[in-house]
Amino acid sequence: MTKTIMTVDDSASIRQMISFTLRKEGYETIEAVDGVDALNKLKNKTVHMIITDLNMPNLDGIGLIKDLRSNPSYRFIPIIMLTTESQESKKMEGRQAGATGWIVKPFKPEQLIAVIKKVLG
Repeated sequence: MTKTIMTVDDSASIRQMISFTLRKEGYETIEAVDGVDALNKLKNKTVHMIITDLNMPNLDGIGLIKDLRSNPSYRFIPIIMLTTESQESKKMEGRQAGATGWIVKPFKPEQLIAVIKKVLG
């Protein structure tokens, strides 16, 4: 079964790069421009993992994770933060919200795929 991964980032070029990398590895992708868009698109879709930016308009990554973790359907879905933020305090905030992992931009596609394979098995 093909696994579906949602990418949430307000940068179109980042979303496209992530989606291209994932599709090359055989994953299906759904793209969202911010947390609000992600929540709307998740209403009628099943995803196996979410990769989200931290700083976005309307609903940031931390808010998105908190919202998803409060929903039983998304309590155990892996959520990776992919962001330029690397401060320990931000990582701690992400972990407390329920983030599974943290990747700092810029990233190498191989690094992203390695994390995904480790988390999704």
